[in-house]
Amino acid sequence: MTARAREPLGHADVVLEGFLALDAPEGFRAELIDGEIVVTPPPDGDHEDALALVVTQVIRRSRTDMDFSGNKGLKLKSGGACPKNHVIPDGTFAPTELRLYRGADPWMPCDGVAMVVEVTSTKPQADREAKRRCYARGGIPLYLLVDRETSSITLFGDPEGDEYREHRTRPLGKPLTLPEPFAFDLDTADFL
Repeated sequence: MTARAREPLGHADVVLEGFLALDAPEGFRAELIDGEIVVTPPPDGDHEDALALVVTQVIRRSRTDMDFSGNKGLKLKSGGACPKNHVIPDGTFAPTELRLYRGADPWMPCDGVAMVVEVTSTKPQADREAKRRCYARGGIPLYLLVDRETSSITLFGDPEGDEYREHRTRPLGKPLTLPEPFAFDLDTADFL
């Protein structure tokens, strides 16, 4: 029996192995976004309040029953020679009938996810740009961004490549229409 020599790891493989071995401090979350390891501290109360306002309305008002997961790790396609993105949205919605989260690994594929939600915090530019591109590349149909810095809410839809072809931004306080499978107007008056 002959042993095969292990091929040397490429840069992307080394980054991915290092990321997967990372032990982030309790309460922090680590993500791999376009080849960069990003560590984020726990969110503040206003961040969690905005997220709760979205979750409550989606669960109560969506035309399709939705399951929610906060901080669920998603594996997404990457751009170029980077390793697969490992992103943790603030919130992930999937139709209940899919039971997408049952038995899922800590880092699951994004197939079946209906919408992801981000509420800006310590790294708002990542939510506005890098994460948006990751979600589009992953084919996630809808990306909802609550931007606390600009007091606005944006719904991105119709992903193609690494961008969303459609987006609609409303100031917080004005309703934002969510399309099927949600099919209701998200009330943002309490976000202020």
